[in-house]
Amino acid sequence: MADDNPIWLLTNSRSGSNSERAIAALETHCRDRGFSIARKIGFPDDDLPTAEELDAAGIGRLAIFTGDGTLNAAITQLRGWGGQIAVLPGGTMNLLSKRLHGPDAALETIIERIASGATRAVRPLMARCEKGDALAGLLAGPGTSWASVREAMRDFDIPAMAEGTSDALAETTGGSMVRVCGPRLGKDEGYPLIEFTPSHRGMQLDAFHAEGAGELLQQSWALLRRNFREGPHTRLGLVDEVTLETCDGAPLEVLIDGEPATLPPKATFTVAPCEVDLLATHHGF
Repeated sequence: MADDNPIWLLTNSRSGSNSERAIAALETHCRDRGFSIARKIGFPDDDLPTAEELDAAGIGRLAIFTGDGTLNAAITQLRGWGGQIAVLPGGTMNLLSKRLHGPDAALETIIERIASGATRAVRPLMARCEKGDALAGLLAGPGTSWASVREAMRDFDIPAMAEGTSDALAETTGGSMVRVCGPRLGKDEGYPLIEFTPSHRGMQLDAFHAEGAGELLQQSWALLRRNFREGPHTRLGLVDEVTLETCDGAPLEVLIDGEPATLPPKATFTVAPCEVDLLATHHGF
């Protein structure tokens, strides 16, 4: 990513780490490592880049410094593109960045690795359903209602936080539980939340529960912080294809890389490879 091979940079002002100071630091890291940022795209004010635009500008590498939701949208739009995407930790959880670069890799370290060529182009497996693909993770069940509370927290909307918390607690305990029906895994009475974690081995399924006041409080706090595995949970298995259903026939609510979607009461999920090259710097790839 030297001056004679420029890159484009995609950011999102609403992502967790996209402060003006963080973006300025990123630009400094790039400049110090010989990177040339030919164009900066600030989503959502600017449109996401297309393969045609990148090719017309002679750009073969796009750096994305956003959260997992914007990453998902950008990567989905670039299906079939012949260039490479450098995923940088610009959000709150940065699950895809951790998957590609390791859980402890700092922004400066990742840029240094890419600049030195210590990378590998990969097309990691995703969790796929009819509403989209999840590269970082997919959540299903009434526990996904906590996403609205997190949004209100990000906007410092106190009334919305209070109302959302009340609604999310009610959904977590009394909403339409979700169970794994094909193959049959876990409890028939279902769970308030099931998490899909894609990896090169398939989709890891973890079921989260909130039985009793203590578990409910622990699980709610974990969901609010998006540290799901800190809450009470059970490992259900590793699968390439699985079908979930709601226990009462209600629509199935999901979060695809943090973005909400609604599926039919019974929905199938499969693994599929990413359709554009991502740069990985971690030994796991």
